[in-house]
Amino acid sequence: MPELSVRVLVAEDEALIRMDLVEMLGELGYTVVGQAFNGEVAVELAVALQPDVVLMDVAMPVRDGLSAATEIIEARIAPVVMVTAFSERDTVAHAASAGALGFIVKPFTRSDLSPAIELALARWTQLLELEQQVDGLEARVRARELVDEAKAVLLDRFGLGESEAFALLRRKAMDERITLAEAAAQVLATATSGGAPA
Repeated sequence: MPELSVRVLVAEDEALIRMDLVEMLGELGYTVVGQAFNGEVAVELAVALQPDVVLMDVAMPVRDGLSAATEIIEARIAPVVMVTAFSERDTVAHAASAGALGFIVKPFTRSDLSPAIELALARWTQLLELEQQVDGLEARVRARELVDEAKAVLLDRFGLGESEAFALLRRKAMDERITLAEAAAQVLATATSGGAPA
């Protein structure tokens, strides 16, 4: 049973299966925050309700579950566990390419739900943490590039040595209580407008 009640959105066009899912999830300690009968409604509810996880049928009217899952995942709303009567390799591959982090094949039992949901939640957390690390690395690389560009401008236009250029940038950052990258950006902006370094 989940420690904190995980909020689940159920998207399934067959009413009986949807009711079974809702009942089983409740028995397992999950909170069903919304129910959708097609992919379009599933996306609208996911945006509005911000669930922790979405259980999504693959084949639904109006909009299929795979395209709906792709939109929900790309918007970083929640992980999606696909629910389907088809266990063929093709269907699994399509679900994976849509970004689904779990897969449940009909007919399912209550014991099938928790492992799929918990694994999807764990993978989702890992994915978001990895994206944050990548964003941090990209920001550091960009900051280093700015500093290198500013040093090159100071070397080229004002005849400073590399250590002098770096010292000037560091002093500017400390004096103005800004980051080294922000100081570099200011030097580049000043150089572009034809001014002298501060």
